[in-house]
Amino acid sequence: MSTGIDRNQLTQLMNEDLASEYRSIVQYNQHVATLKGLEVQSLLAELKQHLGQELSHAMILAEQIDFLGGVPTVEVPSIPSVTDTQGALKLDLDLEEQQLERYRQRIEQAQELGLPDVAEALRPLLEQTQEHVRDLRTALGR
Repeated sequence: MSTGIDRNQLTQLMNEDLASEYRSIVQYNQHVATLKGLEVQSLLAELKQHLGQELSHAMILAEQIDFLGGVPTVEVPSIPSVTDTQGALKLDLDLEEQQLERYRQRIEQAQELGLPDVAEALRPLLEQTQEHVRDLRTALGR
């Protein structure tokens, strides 16, 4: 299944991924600061770990975009402000699921373009995002 994109298009898509990671960082930061109650105390440690991993994802993406000859974006998409636990976790899960699909596509596209180093650099992002999806589904009782 060929995606039919070129290197410039891959760079543009990776910049969209980077913007999505920026959104994750800000969104998780708000949720860690605002979610309250005994039932979320153990979850907060998990969300803090996710937050740190999202920052790492953004750094890796920026490095790969630069490697491909692009300029890493500084744009942050708009972020809904949700501070109730269920709403926040649902928002986080939706974003992580979108990112998961995007990373699957990006790895395939990098491989098709003969960029195995880029594909390998993105693989840990895919794996950690899969963990985030599992963690959030569990927290939501799914």
